[in-house]
Amino acid sequence: GEIMFTGNRELNEIYKKYKNLVLKAAYIYSGDNYDAAEDITQDTFLKLYIRFDDLKGGNVSAWLFTTAKHAALNYKEKHSREVLSIDSDEPPEEPRRESVEEEYSEDALERDRAKLHDRIFKELLEKNPRWYEAVYLAYYMEIPQERVAEMMGMRLGALHTLLSRARKWIKKTYGVEYEEMNRQD
Repeated sequence: GEIMFTGNRELNEIYKKYKNLVLKAAYIYSGDNYDAAEDITQDTFLKLYIRFDDLKGGNVSAWLFTTAKHAALNYKEKHSREVLSIDSDEPPEEPRRESVEEEYSEDALERDRAKLHDRIFKELLEKNPRWYEAVYLAYYMEIPQERVAEMMGMRLGALHTLLSRARKWIKKTYGVEYEEMNRQD
């Protein structure tokens, strides 16, 4: 469900602008749980709504990211403990077969690009969580790099080095696919 903040245009703008980014962060950090990610996204924006006056002058996008990230990590930790205690005699689920039409619909390219983005982000997170955070904040959330450096407790020069290493790694690992993907962006 969509949240609308009635009468608060500023909040609505923020919601429209960052909803998908917050959702994606929640999804990746929660261990790919879409339902959890949706709940976390709603909660995060609700918290923003409640605390909006305190946060207004600050960096809202950074706050959204951090809040969603912590909630997702907490969820994942709680959930992984539960999963361990459940006996898995369940038959595996049937894979959902996509129809041919669906497979070749015109947003196939969009979908592939989104899938590749997700894969890159997931592997980036496993390879180096600091890289992930820097790339996510600087390129995805489009937070100014001085601010990202501040948030990550590092100097701007160090952040530049970090980002350039992360980019090199992405290029090396995903080369052609990555170039293709970003050509249309």
